[in-house]
Amino acid sequence: MDLNNPQANVIKQVIDDLIQTATNYDTDVLERIYHDDLEVLMVDHEDNVNRANKAGFIDLFNGKKAAGDPPMNTWVKYHAIDVNDDNAHVLLSRKNDLSGTEMLLTLSIDLVQSGDRWQIRREVISLRPDAAN
Repeated sequence: MDLNNPQANVIKQVIDDLIQTATNYDTDVLERIYHDDLEVLMVDHEDNVNRANKAGFIDLFNGKKAAGDPPMNTWVKYHAIDVNDDNAHVLLSRKNDLSGTEMLLTLSIDLVQSGDRWQIRREVISLRPDAAN
């Protein structure tokens, strides 16, 4: 991952913004960051696969906000950022509670440049128990 590459830095900032927005349940900003054709695939530690579109995934954050959940963990470790013209891919790890239990997440995130901004087009999330907890 070459963070001396200006495009990689732009993508990293988009993902950093996504993390701050999502962990604080700011669904108005998520509406702008997520592409209308967003597809989310989540595989849990028991190999169950859940699918969500933009509305369904944003509903997850609305539910946490409505329940009064505290902000989520912002821990992140970047593994790769690749940019090719109007497409980008990010591979990262996060520690988070999307499913009711603190988990270690590996995320593969595809972005597309839409007009003057980058948007998240697809997230593939693999959940596993966090051995550090």
